Amino acid sequence: MRIQIAAVGRLRDGPEATLSTDYVARAAALGRQIGVKAVEIVEVEGKPPGDPRAEASALYRATPDEARKILLDERGAEWTSRQLAEKLARWRDDGLSCVTFWIGGADGVSQSVRDNADEKLAFGRQTWPHRLVRVMISEQIYRALTILCSTPYHRD
Repeated sequence: MRIQIAAVGRLRDGPEATLSTDYVARAAALGRQIGVKAVEIVEVEGKPPGDPRAEASALYRATPDEARKILLDERGAEWTSRQLAEKLARWRDDGLSCVTFWIGGADGVSQSVRDNADEKLAFGRQTWPHRLVRVMISEQIYRALTILCSTPYHRD
């Protein structure tokens, strides 16, 4: 199984880019031990920028047809880190080839993206900057894989 973060916008140098890259690299290395073939960030640009329909099209193009699509949205369900780990393990064991986490741009996502998401995940009810959401989902994917590998990173 592959894990993909499809994010609208490009992060240039800065702490968010550094942290996201670090967590994704750690997750990719750890994931190979348990059947996760890749963990990656795919940056997409909607043209024109800020147009939710263009951004939706870019997200769809970046997402494999067979992927399970998880939209990061403050109106979504709130999963614990262990619940995310359990879902990833179940999807892997069920033979799912890809899980894609969608992150919209600064103006959110279109209704089309909401309707096409298989699930919606929230990091609480607050609205978070999309740059921070990228760091947060990268870290949570890494954390979930450490749980599945029984490493001491996660503490309940």
